[in-house]
Amino acid sequence: MTEHDSDSLIEYPCRFPIKIVCRALVGIEQTMVSLVRMHAPDLNDYDVRSRESNGGKYIGITVVVTAVNRVQLDAIYQMLSDHPDVIMAL
Repeated sequence: MTEHDSDSLIEYPCRFPIKIVCRALVGIEQTMVSLVRMHAPDLNDYDVRSRESNGGKYIGITVVVTAVNRVQLDAIYQMLSDHPDVIMAL
């Protein structure tokens, strides 16, 4: 069964990449994965990629979740955006 929000082009469920840019702190990748798993518990380790910036001050983390609805995605983005070490979530 799929869900389609009338104001969205996304059909759920779907694989959805979320890019997180944050300060490159010890353990930050695990922290971000834990936050995402609160709303997407089926997130697998192989769906997580990260890359440090050239200067090593920031890290880009991409997680690919199986999104079931817009409420779930909104909750993930809100939680990430509220974290003090997150610069942006796209």
